[in-house]
Amino acid sequence: MSATLLRRIATPKKLVAGAVATAAAATLAVTVAPAQAAPTSAKAIAQQKIGNSKQFQCFDNIVSRESGWNPSATNASTGAYGLVQALPANKMASAGSDWKTNPATQIKWGINYMNERYGSACGAWAHWQANGWY
Repeated sequence: MSATLLRRIATPKKLVAGAVATAAAATLAVTVAPAQAAPTSAKAIAQQKIGNSKQFQCFDNIVSRESGWNPSATNASTGAYGLVQALPANKMASAGSDWKTNPATQIKWGINYMNERYGSACGAWAHWQANGWY
């Protein structure tokens, strides 16, 4: 066989082998792709827990004014603590023992509090707008 003929025969095999390797790599990439990472910022956690964009906006309005999204925020005069400025602060223990340090626990407690007391985060926000507190 001539070298030209061998190249003609070998080239399609290389193309097929390359296509198979490319397809296998693409499948592998999809198969081993990591699960979506859990949200890391307090705001992202709240958005995920609340889901509804309108309710999240109301929650954000309150938390932005109460604590500036600082989970360690403490009111020196009242002792209110955390993202949602719970008073007394230890009320948040009902949502988890890590309430002092875990924004997700504070958010869980805050959402529950707003829903129970005001019907929703937007109900709490309406009260906050009328009174400067909730």
